[in-house]
Amino acid sequence: MGHHNHDTHHDELFYYEGDQSKLYSGLLNHHAHEGVESAGSKAKIKKIWLITLYLSIITLIELAGGFYEYYNEGTNRVIMISFFFIFTLLKAYLIVKVFMHLGDEVRAFINTVIIPLLIFVWFIIAFLADADHSLHMNTSFWQQMKDAATGIIK
Repeated sequence: MGHHNHDTHHDELFYYEGDQSKLYSGLLNHHAHEGVESAGSKAKIKKIWLITLYLSIITLIELAGGFYEYYNEGTNRVIMISFFFIFTLLKAYLIVKVFMHLGDEVRAFINTVIIPLLIFVWFIIAFLADADHSLHMNTSFWQQMKDAATGIIK
């Protein structure tokens, strides 16, 4: 009988690791805590649908902002970039928290994901600022050389 329990556990583990849809198909519903009908599963499914709704609403707001910017040429560029940046960060936070399950993890594990991400974003901003400065310096240097050359010729 112990061997049968081991096989049952092995089968459950196989189904869980191999194809998680079998967890919710009724195959493993002989355990009350694993089925879709349990209160915990219903709460998780409701939460997933709610987050999906939030993400859809945020996406619609972003689309409205994009159309607004496209059809109104006098829109402040910094405000629009900030608008999209904030909503994109909000969507990323919700996706990472709920769908990647980091909202339920230990704070130290979250930091191992968030801190490198922030450093990466900082690198991108720093490299873009440096490239912009370098482009400005090269452009102004060559303009000064051109002005000097035309001044000599006159």
